[in-house]
Amino acid sequence: MSRRIRLFEPFTLRGLTVRNRVWLPAMCQYSVEARDGVVTSWHLAHLTARAIGGFGLLHTEATAVVPVGRISAQDAGIWNDEQAEAWRAVVEAVRAQGAAIGIQLAHAGRKASVRQPWHGSASLTAEEGAWQTVAPSAVAFDSLAQPRALELDEIAQLPAAFAAAAERAVGVGFDLIQIHAAHGYLLHEFLSPLSNHRTDAYGGDLAGRARLLLEVVTAVRARVGDDVPVTVRISATDWAEGGLTVAESIELAKLLKAASVDLIDVSTGGNVLADIPLGPGYQVSAAAAVRTAGLPVSAVGLITRPEQAEQILVDERADVVLVGRAALDDPNWVLHAADALLGGHAAELWPPQLVRGRQR
Repeated sequence: MSRRIRLFEPFTLRGLTVRNRVWLPAMCQYSVEARDGVVTSWHLAHLTARAIGGFGLLHTEATAVVPVGRISAQDAGIWNDEQAEAWRAVVEAVRAQGAAIGIQLAHAGRKASVRQPWHGSASLTAEEGAWQTVAPSAVAFDSLAQPRALELDEIAQLPAAFAAAAERAVGVGFDLIQIHAAHGYLLHEFLSPLSNHRTDAYGGDLAGRARLLLEVVTAVRARVGDDVPVTVRISATDWAEGGLTVAESIELAKLLKAASVDLIDVSTGGNVLADIPLGPGYQVSAAAAVRTAGLPVSAVGLITRPEQAEQILVDERADVVLVGRAALDDPNWVLHAADALLGGHAAELWPPQLVRGRQR
């Protein structure tokens, strides 16, 4: 490859070297129709197609560490061994295509117990199998059902749940653990003053609001050891007055660095309804700001064109780019990006089985 293109340079975190810097973010599929948290052939096909399509590392959808942590009843889980074993075939298929795979561990908090989005994303009714949602404070998200505030002994159990899930994930071959602390789900709810009104050790200033996330990170790191990369996805700003700010997220990143986190996946929003200025790369400035804390970051958010993605890396605004919605439309986005940026030199990146369909 004679031209130096940053997108196609390898990237190393601890003992993991990923073949390029275009990664697939976690995107919920809401497709476990048996409602048992066990992934299906859909998940296998969805992720393997994008591994064939050239992505360097693929994240699973938000995968619940406890049953009440699912967004919908159709979410994937890894709170038991049966669920973990179901992931093994997905992991092996993705890795067989030369890609790495990370699992996003999650708890949906007050945004749990909802219908699949194509059925409206409203809270489930009792007849539909609703469960009691939990949160740092008894404050509902928009029109969703009111959550119950977690007791201290319940909070104390959460780091162990994340750690046990991480151990199961590593046991079936996952290369990387991502802790989901973004988009208005439980760990983000603790981080944001808009959803965390606690007056105990888990509320108040940033140190208190970040306490649970740091306890989760510490528990996960202790369980998976020093060789497995651990990353955290954050929403760097709530885009709302009185909410989490980019300045606080830079300070949070410093705390996460001290806790042995390897990369921060920088998104924004999701905790309250807000007027978000959507546009190409609209979250990249937040990623660039968080990167000043001294940890590598990945950027996401309407990154749709190869030239745009490459420039983000060239400008050192991020170390990795995540391409999500464009990848739903085009599983071969990375291969097509190689054609656009490398021309004839891209041929070596294409699987030989697909070369006849390559458009030059």
